[in-house]
Amino acid sequence: MDPAPPLRDIGCFALVARHLSFSRAAAEMGVSQPAASQAVGRLERVLGVRLFERTSREVRLTPAGKALLPYAETLLESATAFSAEARRLAAPADAGVRLAYPPLVGGLAARVARRMARRDPPAEVDLRPAGRAACLAAVAAGEVTAAILASPFPRDLTTAARFHVPVSHLAVPAGDPLAALPRLQPERLARHRVLVPRERPPGGMWARLAARVEPHRQHVVAEEIDDYAAALDLVAAGVGLLPTPSLLVASVRRDDVAFVPLDAGDLRLTYALAWQRDQQGEWQGERMPAGLMALVQTVQECLWTR
Repeated sequence: MDPAPPLRDIGCFALVARHLSFSRAAAEMGVSQPAASQAVGRLERVLGVRLFERTSREVRLTPAGKALLPYAETLLESATAFSAEARRLAAPADAGVRLAYPPLVGGLAARVARRMARRDPPAEVDLRPAGRAACLAAVAAGEVTAAILASPFPRDLTTAARFHVPVSHLAVPAGDPLAALPRLQPERLARHRVLVPRERPPGGMWARLAARVEPHRQHVVAEEIDDYAAALDLVAAGVGLLPTPSLLVASVRRDDVAFVPLDAGDLRLTYALAWQRDQQGEWQGERMPAGLMALVQTVQECLWTR
């Protein structure tokens, strides 16, 4: 059986055919123009046909070159698919990643999933929106690789890629006199109910805010407030006012709710990627599962480039 021509020479032929230029094809391949010309010459000798007509001013495909080009492109696509599948099969079993996250940071979770799919080797991310308690339970049970959690962070989890979301506005019913104000101070809330969760861990944003609102004005609506979009329904119904993160203000448009800037100091939610430590207390270097390591790196990249 005659030896098949090298894929690199076939790839050079396809590039020259695409650009109709040896110099541009060589630049894309990162080789010299003579090297590209030699690759095409070798391929022509192996095949026994002339692929290009060359003059001092132009390069044209010969009839044989035109006939063979679709086969070359198909062969190159198959070779690329072959390599990609081989990388997928060679990837560790934990390359698939399961990520739990609160709905507020769903945009970040989606960017992480898209970027993970473009890694080499690619990794599929199973996204699982959930409240804080559900996220913690999923991490503890090993049902997810990691979770994006709001502070304070449990001491038995490892965290990385911390980031902050300012709580910059107060959601009020549209038409409420407060909606006409350019800015609100906490003192103006003395006659209004403020929606809060029952769970307000010390040091967290909700605990700091509750300290500035009279207890009889704190209207507990749930154990946690993780689904802010749903909590806006309570605002629109007149149940109370909702301290609102800037992420939600920037992404939600409702005719029945207005967002008024809140002058309450440095109110912010702090999030981090969190995962279960190994039995020795921490993952070290190459012992960290490949999927988890890729997830940590990808979350950091998404935060740096947002």
